[in-house]
Amino acid sequence: MDHIVFEVGLALVLVAAAALLSARLRFSIVPFLILTGMAVGPHMPKLGIVDLRFIESAPLIAFMGRLGILFLLFYLGLEFSLGRLIKAGRSIVVGGSIYIALNFALGLGFAWMLSWPLREMLVSAGITTISSSAIVAKMLVDLKRTANPETEMILGIIMFEDIFLAVYLTIVSGLVLSSATSFSQAAISAMIALAFMLIVLTLGRKATPWLNRALNIPSDEVFLLIIFASLLLVAGFSETIHIAEAIGALLVGLVLAETDHRQRIEHLVIPFRDFFGAVFFFHFGLTIDPYALGGAIWAALGAVILTLIGNFVAGMLAGRSARLSPRASANIGLTIISRGEFSIIMANLGQAGGLLPILQPFAALYVLILAILGPLLTMQSRPIYAALDRVFRWRKLKDANRRLPRAEDLLDEQERG
Repeated sequence: MDHIVFEVGLALVLVAAAALLSARLRFSIVPFLILTGMAVGPHMPKLGIVDLRFIESAPLIAFMGRLGILFLLFYLGLEFSLGRLIKAGRSIVVGGSIYIALNFALGLGFAWMLSWPLREMLVSAGITTISSSAIVAKMLVDLKRTANPETEMILGIIMFEDIFLAVYLTIVSGLVLSSATSFSQAAISAMIALAFMLIVLTLGRKATPWLNRALNIPSDEVFLLIIFASLLLVAGFSETIHIAEAIGALLVGLVLAETDHRQRIEHLVIPFRDFFGAVFFFHFGLTIDPYALGGAIWAALGAVILTLIGNFVAGMLAGRSARLSPRASANIGLTIISRGEFSIIMANLGQAGGLLPILQPFAALYVLILAILGPLLTMQSRPIYAALDRVFRWRKLKDANRRLPRAEDLLDEQERG
């Protein structure tokens, strides 16, 4: 207990070193933080008097990591705005359904090809379907894409995934933990999740004038305390009704983005977002056992390939359903490829249910690969789209459609003639 402060300080030194290296190489910090955490995790051996396993400080580092998720999603909500989300409601439902259906089908089919039993198939499909909202949020912020036209679809898919997760976790946990399932409980969980989101967004939009007056506080200290209290209260309450706490943080950000104090909140929150966000990815690396990855290499690589294909196709379809350009649609598929916290939750469920031992290393390796590839593909989305466009000719097709006269225009010309 006496070494907790020292361990946390040492962990922050490693986080800072990883951040410095990524800055020197001009690369995303996320893979560096994950790999650093893996290198000094509790699964690694003690080297003489040097012990970097962070055993005593693990609960504190884990809590700081949870705060990182909250600040990442809260800031993303601030950047996005509630008005844009409501306006894009229909396209989000369509795009989210396309994304979930395609990736779930691929995940289920891949597990069936591996001849895994039914319960393992369902857990595997959950691992490969849900993207990492934390990594996606980090990339959108780092690459300054929060104002891009495709961001509302990306954010909508993240929220749609949470509703799906509430239903799916209820069903699968019944199958895995008790060999039974309750569809009535699943329906109730889904309705509670959806109702909570709609209530928060609706009340927040109606309360904007009141929030403008209430937050008109000269002291930054008091102002920040009220913002943090609201963030943690709503996020914590959302978890009690089986909605991811990260989505609660996102909802708070969306509501406060409509107020006159948005820029002030952003300015004060950015240091906390960067600090706790870095700790989250470091802690995620701590949870991965490198020695357990070998037996799941081929299964994880196969799942990664399917995910890359499925995400890109789903992104193109979702973007086109919202009438986005081919380039914006490609950005959707290349941005939401990363897998993370939700995949680990599904793997832990399989472990609790006594399913095949391969699920844990499979999930860890799968998440690690996509946590590295995801930021890479997001950063290089422009040259990737340009290369694919030379094959599929999306840009020329779009230009041809623009030049093609509409039927009503031809009729007008005939009448004038």
